Amino acid sequence: MTKIEYRTLNDLAYDRIRDGLMAGSFDPGQVLVIRTLAETYGISTTPVREALQRLVAERLLVLLPNRSIAVPALEAAKYAELARIRCELEGLAAELAAPRVRKGVLRKLARLADDMDESLASRDHDAYRRENRAFHFAVYSEAASPRLLELISDLWSQTGPYMKELFGAPAYEAKANEAHRTILAALEAGDGAAARAGVVADLTVAGSFLVPHLEAVEAARRRERATA
Repeated sequence: MTKIEYRTLNDLAYDRIRDGLMAGSFDPGQVLVIRTLAETYGISTTPVREALQRLVAERLLVLLPNRSIAVPALEAAKYAELARIRCELEGLAAELAAPRVRKGVLRKLARLADDMDESLASRDHDAYRRENRAFHFAVYSEAASPRLLELISDLWSQTGPYMKELFGAPAYEAKANEAHRTILAALEAGDGAAARAGVVADLTVAGSFLVPHLEAVEAARRRERATA
């Protein structure tokens, strides 16, 4: 019995931290403190430590030379590569979802699109990120393709921390919710090709703002190192 409970705590710690990565709750380059995470999640330190090690093994976190564990630092080239893969997989999921999406899910998507407008208007970017994630995964869950959904979740775990930087890109806010309306209309029409195109457009617009911003951050970091 003890063993089962212990393994469950490990899984719980893993799920909470991975969920935080997907949601953009952690900053790029942030060092994760075991005791702080344990207190935040109400879990003892040992399951948290083992969850972090598991996430390092999966390359979602990095082990620093001083043995600390951190969220990976920003890399424009890495994000661009991940975005290309996401376009293919998430576009496919939306296409598969279009002919089978349920009416209740369409209503949920419409509410989320409205919520995102409100969050953007109030500049509540944390709320926007939560709602954006809920919108996308509500769509992808309708694809009835669990392996595809698992791959997409893995990619979101890698790109989640980058989303903290997205609103640092000038003018993104005005574009942030446009493609969601397009995706919703395509799903309502049962048009898989248009749903795929809407998802690709959403990711492409985000990348067009984020990649130059990341390149500027990297350039500033190189200048700081050169003058240190």
